[in-house]
Amino acid sequence: MKITVIGAGVIGGNLANKLSAAGHDVQVADARGPEAVPAEVLESGARALPLDAAAQDRDVIILSIPFDRVPELADLLATVPDETVVIDTSNYYPHLNGRIEAVENGQVESVRNAELLGRPVVKAWNAALAETQRTKGVPAGTPGRIAIPVAADSEEARRLAMRLVDDTGFDPYDAGVLADSWRQQPMGPAYCTELTMDELGPALASADRDKDARVRDSMMERFATLPPQPTLDDVVEMNRAAHR
Repeated sequence: MKITVIGAGVIGGNLANKLSAAGHDVQVADARGPEAVPAEVLESGARALPLDAAAQDRDVIILSIPFDRVPELADLLATVPDETVVIDTSNYYPHLNGRIEAVENGQVESVRNAELLGRPVVKAWNAALAETQRTKGVPAGTPGRIAIPVAADSEEARRLAMRLVDDTGFDPYDAGVLADSWRQQPMGPAYCTELTMDELGPALASADRDKDARVRDSMMERFATLPPQPTLDDVVEMNRAAHR
């Protein structure tokens, strides 16, 4: 598949590497220009190019930029054919993005982004830590393989994104329509807790929007209880413990 990843940070860079290694034709664009794309992001064959040239003739465009910056791409995506699948990996954190009243008042994060972009989006890769995605992908069929939820209104787009999740080393879980993607947002039981396919469904079902928002907003206090240099396992356990 022909894929563009917009954003060369820890999530976007990892996706570019893994999808390139899986045999896809991957381009990477960064708002700061091609020179801002780290060399390690291109190690598996991805190519850096200017943002204004990154969206044409692509099957998939992955948005891996901060939540509050996603709507800035509306003009760029307005030139993209309807059949191009747009995947949103972002997460809303008020202490990072500022309070966004529409979300605080109940609008689902990626539903908001879809409306502001003026086109449908798929929600994927947002519910696993960057280090989990970088280090814990394994081949399909491996016992204990971590699952990642994928939500979209289009079943065809959802299935395509699920195939790409599989290519990055994780079991894709069909999480239904975009309106239900709040269940995979910060900091629900399914968010960054490294669950298997059998575990992920019940975790998504047990999400509680009010409680999950309180857990999200207490994140800095909970991080303060961790060791000075917490490991990935420390962070995952902290996230799991919030829902016991």
